[in-house]
Amino acid sequence: MSDLTTTLCGIDLRNPLILASGPLSWSAEAIHSAFAAGAAAVVTKTIRLQSAINPVPHIAALKQGSMLNIEEWSDLSAEQWIRRELPVLAERDGVLVTSLGHTPAEVEALAAPIMEAGTDMLEIVSYRAEDAAPMVEAAKRAVSVPVLAKVSANWHNLPEVVSACLRAGADGIVAIDSLGPALRVDVETGQPLLGSFAWLSGAAILPIALRAVAEICLRHDVPVVGTGGVGCTEDLVEMVMAGATAVGIHTAPLLQGLKWFGKTLARLEQWLDERNHARLGDLRGMALPYLRTPVSHGPLTFAFDAEACSLCKRCVTVCAYEARSFTPEGQMSLDETACRSCGLCISVCPTGALSASPL
Repeated sequence: MSDLTTTLCGIDLRNPLILASGPLSWSAEAIHSAFAAGAAAVVTKTIRLQSAINPVPHIAALKQGSMLNIEEWSDLSAEQWIRRELPVLAERDGVLVTSLGHTPAEVEALAAPIMEAGTDMLEIVSYRAEDAAPMVEAAKRAVSVPVLAKVSANWHNLPEVVSACLRAGADGIVAIDSLGPALRVDVETGQPLLGSFAWLSGAAILPIALRAVAEICLRHDVPVVGTGGVGCTEDLVEMVMAGATAVGIHTAPLLQGLKWFGKTLARLEQWLDERNHARLGDLRGMALPYLRTPVSHGPLTFAFDAEACSLCKRCVTVCAYEARSFTPEGQMSLDETACRSCGLCISVCPTGALSASPL
């Protein structure tokens, strides 16, 4: 059985899965349920001086594992978290991360009482890039537990913000937050799906989250919690290969139920065993060396396995240059003078019958 353990800012996790801040971590009881389901760590809903009053409705599922929301921070008061929710979690089967926002003044007021109430780490989150580093500074003055800085790909100066947070003392980075503003419209009524612009999470943002994690890990030797768009085992492995120390998830278990954790961990162990990987950690950062080398401009050399081909002809359909066709006998034909080596045909082949390598 493969080793799934990881260490985040000096704290051991039994597996890489962290329930990110959101509806499933709204209370102590909800957090206990997430630990029982298999999450190695849980991040609370974001605590602020004033509790939130959410608009109704404020969450909507989209197709293919994505979601829109206009949900705000915790609707429980900071006092309730400090006096009741965090102390109830004193006996817990996992690592507790408390999310704290959204201004330096709130961090100054709440960080120390939250630590005293009981937490293993703080996650500092802001809607404004310019507040991130000052919030980290305030937290580091007030607490002795590790401080994570959550950053957003909405910020045009993300690398600079990350560097500033690390200079301010952040022990790790969480990348990324939801993206937006975004919009979907009900075509029957013409109304915005949630009544306004909203924030996008889930599968649709995975490529952007991966880019942010890799970009951070290429620049800094720092623990990163890769968060955003992970919906299955292969997504999780991608995030680790991009450099993530641990992986934050919320949309997938929210849409599929907390059983998602157990199923994903079982599939992860199977995936690693099938490929003879003894430790998930051995795959960390595997993609980064390739990002340091120039992209290839040479043509691709294609290989076709007729026995594996299902004759779906997707490769023919997607070829903008009409370079691919099939003979009546089911053999692939390629017009090399028309082919531009774009690689789209390979990516749509459902059976792996079509493959390629650069010359």
